[in-house]
Amino acid sequence: MEINLRYTKHQAARGTRPDAETPDRYYLFKNVSLLHATYQIKLLTYFASINKKKLIIRVPKTCKATASLLEMLRTHSKHIALERI
Repeated sequence: MEINLRYTKHQAARGTRPDAETPDRYYLFKNVSLLHATYQIKLLTYFASINKKKLIIRVPKTCKATASLLEMLRTHSKHIALERI
């Protein structure tokens, strides 16, 4: 998986951490009505792939995923999943 690092005005790469972690999974909790394939999700998917884990994104049942996120879910299904609760 290829990732484009983005830089702040002080030229430091941005990073992110999952909300929870188990031995084989990372969890990201989002309470939104519309979810995009954000830099945070892309970066956590990359971390999941290099650490041989799976990123589980938990969203409300009514949350809609954008086309870019659905494409990412299809392309990287081994390392990312959307869980509606």
